[in-house]
Amino acid sequence: LNPDSEKPVWRQVERLRQRRLFARVEAGFWRQTPKVVDQVASLEQPRVLIVPFFITEGYFSARVIPEALGFSPNSPFPKQRFDGGREWIYTGPVGTHAGMTEVLIARAREIVAAHPVAAAPTLADISLFIAGHGTTQDENSRKGVERQVEQIRSRNLFGSVHGIFLEEAPFIQDSYRLAATPYLVVVPFFIADGLHCQEDIPVLLGEPPGLVQERLRAGRFTWENPTRRHGKTVWYTTSIGLEPLMGDVVWQRLEEASHVKKVCPAMNST
Repeated sequence: LNPDSEKPVWRQVERLRQRRLFARVEAGFWRQTPKVVDQVASLEQPRVLIVPFFITEGYFSARVIPEALGFSPNSPFPKQRFDGGREWIYTGPVGTHAGMTEVLIARAREIVAAHPVAAAPTLADISLFIAGHGTTQDENSRKGVERQVEQIRSRNLFGSVHGIFLEEAPFIQDSYRLAATPYLVVVPFFIADGLHCQEDIPVLLGEPPGLVQERLRAGRFTWENPTRRHGKTVWYTTSIGLEPLMGDVVWQRLEEASHVKKVCPAMNST
């Protein structure tokens, strides 16, 4: 439905290919081509590392895709299996890695620096909001946001730090009520700038739907940075998938997988 959703994945693929450290680096998707099942099946290397480019350990990243690739959904991350003497490792999603804290902080710093105001606020003058999807059907949907809120709060960088959600309280539109400062930065905790990031969240933050659609048709970002609303100055960032530091998170997942001990049950009963 949104061709931009694949861009963050291809960006990371290109960055890894440029390092020339792996025999092959490929992208695979669940709902579009190239399909992840087909891509993995085409590999001939003796060791295959698979990194799910997802925010949470949700239905697709923790159950549907690993099952389709032959992994047990009940085994912990990183998941490991052997087939015909070949080793397959499926890491945890990038969104649950500790390095995501740096990604979110960098996103907030960058947007304020890129769109300055006359009286430049310090981070202590800013309320940071991490926007997630949230759903009562999967408790993991909000855990990732809450984990990052706790991590960033512990650093005492911002005036306040909050999680807000599309489908659970506190909602996106509650940010103005929750903000303890005159400046707000909202960072969508999504991999790609799809429907939620480009349309739903800007509208819930108060942008007129017609204006959002007009900007979309013109190929522009759907939020004007910064915007004054409800007596607050608000910056809204793009999703985190294209943040340069995401490459470090992917690399760290790969390094973790590279150090997984080779233990084939058929060869070693211990």
